[in-house]
Amino acid sequence: MNALGAPPLSLQVSDRYLSLQSTLQELSLHDGQVETDKIGREVAGAFKANPLLPGIILNQQGRLAGMISRRRFLEFMSRPYGLELFSQRPIECLYRAAQTEMLTFPGETPIVTAARRSLDRRPELLDEPIVVEVAPQVYRLLDVHQLLLAQAQIHELATQLVTQLYNQLAITNQQLLHLASSDSLTGVANRRRFDEYFLCCWQQMQENSSGLCLILCDVDFFKKYNDSYGHQAGDDCLRQVAAAIEQTVKHPEDLVARYGGEEFAVIMPHTPLASAVHVAESIQEAVKALKIPHACSEVSEYVTVSLGVAIGFPSPAFSPSMLVTAADEMLYKAKQAGRDRVSVCSF
Repeated sequence: MNALGAPPLSLQVSDRYLSLQSTLQELSLHDGQVETDKIGREVAGAFKANPLLPGIILNQQGRLAGMISRRRFLEFMSRPYGLELFSQRPIECLYRAAQTEMLTFPGETPIVTAARRSLDRRPELLDEPIVVEVAPQVYRLLDVHQLLLAQAQIHELATQLVTQLYNQLAITNQQLLHLASSDSLTGVANRRRFDEYFLCCWQQMQENSSGLCLILCDVDFFKKYNDSYGHQAGDDCLRQVAAAIEQTVKHPEDLVARYGGEEFAVIMPHTPLASAVHVAESIQEAVKALKIPHACSEVSEYVTVSLGVAIGFPSPAFSPSMLVTAADEMLYKAKQAGRDRVSVCSF
């Protein structure tokens, strides 16, 4: 039904929420059409009956002839002698006098594109409604304010999307960083991450004049375990040992790493030697508590570990490699003393 017979028809072509790809045909469009020979007084009545109607589409012999906006129509009708000139004459007369430029888009035009081109019009045309061709030779009107509101919503969606993409990128980067710094078998830090963090902690301890503790841990008789139970069982053993160490080392600044083969390391900044020794002993007991059978072990029926603990205070006379060497010597000492024990050294 056209504007002369009933309130304007709002066509909601899609009830979906707007997206970045939304088009004009997804917006509420107005059906307000008259023939060019319609008397001006009748058009005025249509505007009065339909306050939301932004304009009138003019047809001539079934084809689009033009468009007059509500604002432009009222402007001409309110001029001196406007009523006398146009109310009793065909609306075509007012249209020719107004000489309004008409902006027309296909219904599938993206809202963003239409809004940009709408705002490129001359200032006096910025409030003019837009003609939308929803089907061949089928036209509807779009209030430019509705277009700009839709554009604002899409802009907000775009902003949210960019924020989500940045957040996802940050998460992905963190995941990639974790993968690059994690041991693929056990999930703890790999040797590369150990080296980076060890030097970083060393520099911090040097600035703070604090000590740095290092624990080196080796699975006892692991080669025999592998030979006896197979490599798959050996991998599973290392995963369980790594998990037990991680569960024992609770301080957020401490780092558990796979140092190589069956050897693990724990970096403990800002930690007194006594506390590091306690952690090492707890690791020893936690691995025992796993009760992983080891028939080839010479010290226990279950898998055990030997640990070396050392603390160093950074100085010109004491380098990072010296702390690693000290912890390694303590690990060797623990093995020589019979394994399944903790050996401690301090500087």
